[in-house]
Amino acid sequence: MGTQNSNITVKVVETPAELEGAVTVRMRVFVGEQGIPADVEVDEADSAPDTVHAVALHQGAVITTGRLLPDVDGRGPHVGRMAVERDWRRNGVGGMVLSFLEEQGRALGFRQITLHAQEYVKSFYAQHGYDEVGEMFLEEGIPHREMVKKL
Repeated sequence: MGTQNSNITVKVVETPAELEGAVTVRMRVFVGEQGIPADVEVDEADSAPDTVHAVALHQGAVITTGRLLPDVDGRGPHVGRMAVERDWRRNGVGGMVLSFLEEQGRALGFRQITLHAQEYVKSFYAQHGYDEVGEMFLEEGIPHREMVKKL
């Protein structure tokens, strides 16, 4: 199951190659651009059987990714590791992946999703119906805001 729009397909990761493509995008964005340590970026949730990884593909290449975890620290479902290749930013593909992950969450019976938005992109999540909760905090030295959306 997935969605298509102007030669972009958004779907659940189904193959090792798709997961590798997702991790490659994350490494370019978070490690290469933002300086997050590589050993922090890839974690045990990447291989957990209940993690939902989504990708946006263009001509077979992963251009955007995100993941949905069913429960983080007993606080419920969490979207994270949203990353968009530099050349694809600000054209809607990130929103396509976010909406797709929300659809997956609804299908799993989730009523709310939480995420940690980097401060500079919190308006993107607000435009998608997420509300800020609490104060700014640092995650790997980067300012973040917790945001929540009712599904």
